[in-house]
Amino acid sequence: MEILVLILVIVFIIVATVRFKMHPVFSLVIAAIFSGFLLGLTPAEIMKGIGEGFGKTLSGIGLVIAFGTVIGIYLEKTGSTKVLARSILNVIGLKRSPLAMNLAGYVISIPVFCDSGFIILSSLNKAISKKTGIPVLVFAIALASGLYAAHVFVPPTPGPLAAAAILEADLGTVLLLGLAVSIPVSLMGYVWAQIIGRKLTQEAKDVEPVSEEEESLAEIKPISAFLPLLAPIILIALKSIANYPTFPLGKGPVFAVLDFLGSPIIALMVGVLLAFLLARKIPQKERKGWVAEAFKQAGSIVLITGAGGAFGAILRTLDIAEIFNITGSSGVGGLLIAFAIAAFLKTAQGSSTVAIITTSAILAPLLDTFGLIDLTDKALAVLAVGAGAMTVSHVNDSYFWVVSQFSNINVKTALKGHTMASLVQGLTGILIILLLYSFL
Repeated sequence: MEILVLILVIVFIIVATVRFKMHPVFSLVIAAIFSGFLLGLTPAEIMKGIGEGFGKTLSGIGLVIAFGTVIGIYLEKTGSTKVLARSILNVIGLKRSPLAMNLAGYVISIPVFCDSGFIILSSLNKAISKKTGIPVLVFAIALASGLYAAHVFVPPTPGPLAAAAILEADLGTVLLLGLAVSIPVSLMGYVWAQIIGRKLTQEAKDVEPVSEEEESLAEIKPISAFLPLLAPIILIALKSIANYPTFPLGKGPVFAVLDFLGSPIIALMVGVLLAFLLARKIPQKERKGWVAEAFKQAGSIVLITGAGGAFGAILRTLDIAEIFNITGSSGVGGLLIAFAIAAFLKTAQGSSTVAIITTSAILAPLLDTFGLIDLTDKALAVLAVGAGAMTVSHVNDSYFWVVSQFSNINVKTALKGHTMASLVQGLTGILIILLLYSFL
């Protein structure tokens, strides 16, 4: 009976979101209620579980998601994302411009949603393609791969944040290991772009010139553009280092300061304040609605995350380990199962965020069974879910259409280029995660 309940609720979530276009918040909450009744819980127990799961999940990351979105919006609106991209291009050089765009996408996607990041940088992609003679498809795959790698692995991107909250993983550890995994995953996308992009004959139909707006962005200093992004990451990483079991920085005033400043809410607030300074020369009238726009974006992600926590709270009443006879399974097996479930959900319904949140809810009761209990193991579980949630991006994923349409490439070419890149990246990611698990 219990295995049937689990299968039914997963099928319901997929059908509701794909076939009936139901918002994930409603599909997850309805799935929680539905599974609760099927498992014999009383209405009071169901509502208590949903309320506690929702609140517990959001207590540590609700503000973090909101603040991270504000930083992203300010970087977008001030043109800082393009300044970041041009700065990286200047360092890497025009001869290796696809690599520069891959790295630019990686950096920009940490605070900015990957869809938005690709749209913002697509005109720069085309302009560099025209200038260098390198097919725009190479740039499209390289940029999309860089954006995607950070999107599923690196906090404060909402997906990894949500997974860390649901799996109760330490955010600093997720960040440090996420960087270790995502950088080679991003570069693998660049390698794929170089291999396949030059073989495919389909190229962009049109190349747009660089706009005057892009040229005028030179007045924004690169350091000012980087600070709102890098400051929170550095602070969270320093807190994680300070809290390492050996306490390398001691337990004195330095530890206390880093422990406070490196807490995710404070670290992201520092980033928000730096973003505000970045926009100080822009008239108040122009930036009046920026924060409201950010909170509008964040609201949906926060609610989906909370709904995932509610769903997970009900699933905790299931003995999933016994259902699938996986009692005593290894950590490697657990990481592979996390990857496989996330990959199935991603491929079936298209949204990486929904795949991450749903998989995390299913995986949470199984962490002890797999022996994934310490800080490193839980962080790797978060990353295994992220690797699965990028495998694969195809026609049911909005990001697939952003990449293909803004690069003017047809569906067949996008499937060979972008979709296969996401497969290569996902497999690379889980391989690196398994290697880290073996040696850490």
